[in-house]
Amino acid sequence: MKKVALVSVYHKRGIEKFAKDLVGLGWEIITSGGTAKYLAGNGIKVRDVAELVGGKAILGHRVVTLSREIHAGLLARADVKEDMEELRKLKIPFIDLVCVDLYPLEEAIAKKDANHKSVIEATDIGGPTLIRSAAKGGRIVICDPGDRERVVEKLKNNSDLEKEEKTELAAKAEYVAAKYCLESAKFHSKEKYTGMVGEQMAETLYGENAWQVPGKMYSSKNNDPLALDKFQVLTEMAPSYNNLCDIDRLLQILTHIVSGFRKNNISIEYFGVAVKHGNSCGASYGDDKIEIIKKVVEGDPRAIFGGLAMFNFEIGEKEAENLLTHLMYKGQRRLLDGIVAPAFTKKAVELMRRKKDKCRLMVNPALADMNKDSLDDAKRFRYVRGGFLAQPNYIFLLDFSNQNLKIYGDLDENTRQDILLAWSICATSNSNTITLAKNSMLVGNGVGQQDRVGCCELAIKRAKDAGHDIKNAVAASDSFFPFPDGPEILIKSGIKAIFSTSGSVKDDETKKICGENKATLIQISDKLGRGFFGH
Repeated sequence: MKKVALVSVYHKRGIEKFAKDLVGLGWEIITSGGTAKYLAGNGIKVRDVAELVGGKAILGHRVVTLSREIHAGLLARADVKEDMEELRKLKIPFIDLVCVDLYPLEEAIAKKDANHKSVIEATDIGGPTLIRSAAKGGRIVICDPGDRERVVEKLKNNSDLEKEEKTELAAKAEYVAAKYCLESAKFHSKEKYTGMVGEQMAETLYGENAWQVPGKMYSSKNNDPLALDKFQVLTEMAPSYNNLCDIDRLLQILTHIVSGFRKNNISIEYFGVAVKHGNSCGASYGDDKIEIIKKVVEGDPRAIFGGLAMFNFEIGEKEAENLLTHLMYKGQRRLLDGIVAPAFTKKAVELMRRKKDKCRLMVNPALADMNKDSLDDAKRFRYVRGGFLAQPNYIFLLDFSNQNLKIYGDLDENTRQDILLAWSICATSNSNTITLAKNSMLVGNGVGQQDRVGCCELAIKRAKDAGHDIKNAVAASDSFFPFPDGPEILIKSGIKAIFSTSGSVKDDETKKICGENKATLIQISDKLGRGFFGH
């Protein structure tokens, strides 16, 4: 008996090859509307759905495949004699395969003028219903164009797919339908109802700790060029769960630095950042790649050991050599857990590979094209017991042209740039944080403290432990100083400029102590610019 495929797609490009392949294997094609016209125009013989359902599409094409005949052909059980006899009696074909894609609902929702009516008109009912019926019926169901060629090759070799293969395709169909319906629910409820769905892209050996088995990374399959699933791993050993968390944080830091500089029309070309346990331990900017690498290492040579680094420029042999050996004893190499860049030369890869590939090398060309629009603006979710929290992403940028920004004292160009660097790192480090920068590099990062004085003391200690002279360095605070004791500690250590938010009852005292010591103070309202991150 000839096998039957129902083909109905919104995006027609390439569907003619798939249909021709099926016809070449002896399959019959059932289709309707635009797909039928498109396939017929490409010389492919098709059978119109109208022949099965007793008429053409109705209600302005709102009802085409939503009929008992179509779904009987999908839900009938091949191993149940009564089902098959009933199909024959009703002259309904057993449908073996469904190839469907859905109306672009997400595109309709993303439009600035999206409204209830426009979204309703872009909502596909027949498509999700078809793929769910096909999934339940154990049919071959294709809702991803990327699966068409794979399925055809399987059919050429075996005439059918194994049960496990059908089940995998069916699960994907249910996932696609779930994601589709969730987008609709979010829009119409104004996000009273929301959630996350994702496709597993990687499995790590374990989670944060060895007993948390396994760790997994899921992708929401969006078009973000900097999404983690767009990064290619060049080494055999895959990133760990902690590596992936650090790479996400590196992206937050680096995009904030680049976006901050671009926002302020500062034409710096190259940037680099290193993290350890999610917080920056080295960062620099400039027009000399080697100098940037050296300054990233010098930020905190002790902390960078076993850390990860990210750059917005290609890593060649010379860059690799400096990253591995700068400040190391002769003949020794720095051990890093990962390096991320737009590209690596072949020689750089050879230099950087550690035993068992423990230094993961990851590439994404999009890192070289970052601009002020590179910030991640998707909502941030966090699991809490019994549910999850959601909030807008961290998209505030320090803008020196902002009329709400107050500057008390002098501010030259070099100081302005170092303030931008310090702020970018401070706003993407676990709060509370005080960050110190000098001469286009990070020199001290006091993160995750319960009080702001403790942040100041820790930032100064880390800077001094790394061998930095912090006289004339700058500082950034992720919130206001509740008392002037924090600024006093910074100023006594030699800090010449401080960025913080305002909102404390002691703001005037902070201004006074900065003014008396000729330290420049830059402030914006805490409501507008507080930089708490990573609670």
